Amino acid sequence: MRHQILIPTDFSDNAWSAALYAIKLYADEPCTFYFSHAWTFLNSGSRTHISPSYIEPLKEKSKLQLAELKKQAQMASTNDGHEFEIIFSLGSLMESIEFAIKKHKIDLVVMGTKGATGAKKFLLGSNTVTVIKKVRLCPLMLVPNNCEFAVPDQIAFPTDFNRFYGEELRPIKQLAGLHDSTINILHVNGKTNLSDTQNANLGMLKDYLEDYKHSFNWMPNYDTKAHAITDFIETNKSNILTMINYEHSFIENVTKEPIIKKMGFQSKIPFLVIPRVEKPL
Repeated sequence: MRHQILIPTDFSDNAWSAALYAIKLYADEPCTFYFSHAWTFLNSGSRTHISPSYIEPLKEKSKLQLAELKKQAQMASTNDGHEFEIIFSLGSLMESIEFAIKKHKIDLVVMGTKGATGAKKFLLGSNTVTVIKKVRLCPLMLVPNNCEFAVPDQIAFPTDFNRFYGEELRPIKQLAGLHDSTINILHVNGKTNLSDTQNANLGMLKDYLEDYKHSFNWMPNYDTKAHAITDFIETNKSNILTMINYEHSFIENVTKEPIIKKMGFQSKIPFLVIPRVEKPL
C-alpha cells in the first residue's frame, strides 16, 4: 500500500521539522509526499495598486523554495520507495489543502503547530487552528517545533467512551501497524463510574483492537483533562497523542482557548487529530 502524505509548508523551521518527522515515520513504507504552498499576497494597505512586475518575482521565489525543499527531502530520505512532488497554488491554505486531498487521494496531512510568525505564547498558530477545525476529509498530524523523531512504540488515545468509534479507529490502527506500537487508551475518570453506554463502548473498543497491542488506563482525581493527559504522556513516555475530533471534544476546547497558561496543556509530541465520521441521518 502506497501512502499519500500532504505536507503544507510556509518554509518555516517548524514546517521542515514536520516534514522530517513524516519522512522518518514512514521510513520503511512506500510513500508519495506532496509539499504544498498556498501563495497569498498580503497587502499592507499602503498600496492601492499592485503591478505584476512586483507580484511575479514573489511568486517565483516561492516556487524556487518549493523546488529546493523537494531536493532537501530527497536527500533526507533513505527509502527508494519515497517519491516527492510539489504543489504551488494561489489562494487560501484551506482551499489548497482540500483541493490536494481530493485530487491526490491524501491519506494524511502533516504540518507544524506554528508558522514562521507564530507567537510563543500561543499553543497553536492561527493557520493550524483553522485547519484543525475545517479539515474533515482525512487525519491531520501536528508536529511541534524541533520535535526529535522517536519510534512511536507508545500511542496515547484519550476517550470518554461516550461514543462508539468504528471507522475513526482505522487511522490509529494503521499508525500502530507501522511500528508495532501499543495503543494506550486513557479515560480521565475511574473504572467504576461508567454508564451502561460507556461500558458497551468499552467492550466494543476491546473487540476492535484485539489484533493490536493495547492497554486501558484510568486517571481519576484530576481537576482537568489537560493535566491528566499531560501527566499520562510523561509517565508512560508516550510518543504520539491521538484524539478524535468530535463535537464539544477536548480538541475544540484547545482551539477555542489556545493560550498555554490558561489551558495548562502543551503537547511536546506529535498530535494526530482524526476527523469524526458523520453518521447518516
